[in-house]
Amino acid sequence: MNSYDVAVIGSGPGGYVAAIRCAQLGMKTAIIEKYNTLGGTCLNVGCIPSKALLDSSHHYEDAINHFEEHGIEIPGDVKVNLEKMIARKQGVVDQTTKGIDYLMDKNKIDVYHGVGSFKDATHIIIDGDKKKEIEAKHTIIATGSKPSTLPFIDVDKERVITSTEALKLKEIPKHLIIIGGGVIGLELGQVYRRLGAEVSVVEYMDRIIPTMDGSLSKELQKVLKKKGIKFYTSHKVKEVSRKGDQVTIKADDKKGKEVSFEGDYCLVSVGRRPYTDGLNADKAGVKLNDKGQVEVNDHLQTNVSNIYAIGDVVKGAMLAHKAEEEGVLVAESLAGQKPHIDYNLIPGVVYTWPEVAAVGKTEEQLKEAGVKYKSGQFPMRALGRARASMDIDGFVKILADAETDEVLGVHMIGARTADLISEAVTAMEFRASAEDISRMSHAHPTYAEAVKEAALAATEDRALHV
Repeated sequence: MNSYDVAVIGSGPGGYVAAIRCAQLGMKTAIIEKYNTLGGTCLNVGCIPSKALLDSSHHYEDAINHFEEHGIEIPGDVKVNLEKMIARKQGVVDQTTKGIDYLMDKNKIDVYHGVGSFKDATHIIIDGDKKKEIEAKHTIIATGSKPSTLPFIDVDKERVITSTEALKLKEIPKHLIIIGGGVIGLELGQVYRRLGAEVSVVEYMDRIIPTMDGSLSKELQKVLKKKGIKFYTSHKVKEVSRKGDQVTIKADDKKGKEVSFEGDYCLVSVGRRPYTDGLNADKAGVKLNDKGQVEVNDHLQTNVSNIYAIGDVVKGAMLAHKAEEEGVLVAESLAGQKPHIDYNLIPGVVYTWPEVAAVGKTEEQLKEAGVKYKSGQFPMRALGRARASMDIDGFVKILADAETDEVLGVHMIGARTADLISEAVTAMEFRASAEDISRMSHAHPTYAEAVKEAALAATEDRALHV
């Protein structure tokens, strides 16, 4: 039987990063993955493939709607080859997962394929091609999450689908009905809208991306509506049925009146649930809460002292980069170091176009907490760079403490905001004031100038270019 200092169950961004950091710190490390490829949901059926399709569909949209304005003329019709587009996406996934194989090899991490389940707190059975058993001084549970559904919905994976199936459709839907106006539904909705599908988003809450700042929800809905996506907020879905190739969704609107939607595909995008199937956590004595999450303390340690848990399987936002930070924290804690994570400064991103990104507190949260704040906002359309690329939708908004000027939240929507948000995270990690950001030189012309201008707006309302 092989013995290890650390065994990691699950090879998503949290799991494989935890394994690498443990190996870097001199621990003999093993990683266990139930699927044939490493990388978890993110690399195989989540973040990476969805970005590949978003980029491909964006090129197509530009070709048919914007090339002519740029002076680029394409004779004949521009056509979508969905099969080729999906194949390119798969190529990106394959290349990325092979990269994880290389990293495991480079860091001398033993990889086991099969379902990892606890025999007890220090022994793990791996049910793969052959049954194996290993011993681990410490174990990190990083088993991730799976798409959620609603109790009355039968997800048949053909016409009533999750994000996993939406990434490999054989045809462009005629009418794609999306249940849920969160990140995943909106990203995939935009992919298929660009490719020619009619897209309807049915959302239970009164706005899309309901966990983000209300101003972002409003702006994103306005932009996507212009692009032809239909939105039905404050609608409670109560029935989903399929007859042949037709799917019917029945919902009650905010007045309680029944409305129905008919389409050829229904994407169920109502969030994700922690995944612990087959883990046999109880055999190790590990407690799960009523949401199915593994219970942990502030050090991500379970009630069993040598077992830790990270990522989507524990409380908090289900984000790959949050899982990575937690993986590093556990590895460094095991090595006797004193790492920390400020969960308030984990950014959130929606990869639609325009992109949406945020970090820190929303206006709604500050109002609820009774915090006095000031706000500075700057429109993307006032930037020379945005006009040059024809990406004029959106804005950057900075919220700062009314007395100290410390930045409390940054909310942005526009071109490349997924990348711009890191500036805000850096500033807030060092507890910058809005004036601090406003006095830093930003290259011209860039989208990043909107951050400086929003900081100027929050500092005595002195933005220069509006």
